[in-house]
Amino acid sequence: MLKETPDIDRHTRWSEVKKKMDSDPRYKAVESSLQREDWFREHIKRLKEERKREKEGGRSSREERKERKEKESRKERSSKSRKSEEKENSKEKEEEEDNEMDVDGEVEDEESAKEREEKEAQEKQARVEASLREREKEVQRTLAVHLRDRDTEREHHKHDEAVQHFNALLADLVRNCELGWREAKRQLRKDHRWELASLLDREEKEKLFNAHIEQLTQKKKEKFRELLNETPECTLSSSWKEVRKAIKEDPRYSKFSSSDRKCEREFKEYIKDKLVAAKADLHELLQETKLITHKSNALVEENESHTKEIEEMLEKDKRWLVLGHVPDDRRDILRQYLLDLEKRGPPPPPTACDPSRRSINK
Repeated sequence: MLKETPDIDRHTRWSEVKKKMDSDPRYKAVESSLQREDWFREHIKRLKEERKREKEGGRSSREERKERKEKESRKERSSKSRKSEEKENSKEKEEEEDNEMDVDGEVEDEESAKEREEKEAQEKQARVEASLREREKEVQRTLAVHLRDRDTEREHHKHDEAVQHFNALLADLVRNCELGWREAKRQLRKDHRWELASLLDREEKEKLFNAHIEQLTQKKKEKFRELLNETPECTLSSSWKEVRKAIKEDPRYSKFSSSDRKCEREFKEYIKDKLVAAKADLHELLQETKLITHKSNALVEENESHTKEIEEMLEKDKRWLVLGHVPDDRRDILRQYLLDLEKRGPPPPPTACDPSRRSINK
């Protein structure tokens, strides 16, 4: 491709050539820009060497011609006058001066070419050094990020270890959920493991302490409610006084709290939760009772005895009986359910809910 380009001679620069060749597929076939530039410089070097050989060949032929002319001039000097001899000598002198000028020009061309090569080599070396410096900077930046991430990970690991040590200390020394942070802190400081959690600040330690107390409270609450579930005397209609007599000897009662008011408050919360669950169970029972339909409310309004029929049916299930201590609430739930059914109207046919069956019927 370089040989086929007529514009390239020994004085051509690489920056001029690559603009002309960047569209040639043979140029793009060489992926490395440095490789393309090196091959171009080798081509220019060959052109300069060929030019030098041509000039050396021309110089030898000129010397041969000169010898022939000298022989001819010697012959002519014998027949010519001194004037012609002087004229010939003058001509020879001019030729010698021309030859000297040609040689001087060749030397100057060689020197300028050498200077260009040296300059290009220096520029190439400068580019290589700049590339190496940039690569070194990138390596340093990557290393800095890696070291920063590693330090961050190490700090997280140390923090996690401190949290584990402090939680272990809490589990061993703090078992009373009624203990305050100030009093607990005095006890914890006496243990050598307190120093293992030195990375944690005061706020984080107190936060972990509160979480530990909350966990203890929840466990004791679960045990206390487990005790209430196991006590036959504890029903939705039982009083705290009656239940307390039945459970006061159980260690789960005393471990929950030393305060009778706190125990009573938890008992009332327990009864409230059980009542909500019982009403939900009753609603589920009403849905399961096939005797109750969207027409039941109208029947009850026409004849109150229909209500008794429904209640007699429901009395066979424990979910109805468990609310016997609140009969008014129980009847209100039943009436509201009948009203809701009446508003919804008759249930849709089976095919309306099952598209596959509807398509089969078609």
